[in-house]
Amino acid sequence: MSVDSQTYRDAMARLGAAVNVVTTGTLDDPVGFTASAVCSVSDAPPTLLVCMNRTSRARAAFHTGGALCINVLSAGQRDISGTFASPMDMYERFTVGHWTTLATGAPALEEAVASFDCRIDRIVEVGTHSVIFGVVEAIRIGEPVGGLVYFNRAYHVLPHSHDH
Repeated sequence: MSVDSQTYRDAMARLGAAVNVVTTGTLDDPVGFTASAVCSVSDAPPTLLVCMNRTSRARAAFHTGGALCINVLSAGQRDISGTFASPMDMYERFTVGHWTTLATGAPALEEAVASFDCRIDRIVEVGTHSVIFGVVEAIRIGEPVGGLVYFNRAYHVLPHSHDH
């Protein structure tokens, strides 16, 4: 029994995920896109993965650069997600938010809930996507605010809990 891609996509839409802006390049030559397919791989060494469509305009920059920064968006940053998912050119995308760098030189969003600054360890091609593995070199944890998730093809806000 094979599963058709539309059924698969419909089911995956019910798997909620944090919304992230993934960057590479430098502040002078930035590249970035919106991604919900981000996952922890290991804490020793701290490693994440992100999936990027092979047709993405940003793909070539990740294949040539060694840096990757995953910026987790907050409840109030839906506009940033939309900007980085839009057809705007890369420089226009980076006009929203405030951008600095951590260890690798990849753009890091100052207002992110968390930024994971990574060196790209490997890229594995799987079907329609490139799976990028990044070893975390630096982390910046932002203000404790609500989160932004994508579920059932829509944005949803997760409230910040003051209980720890």
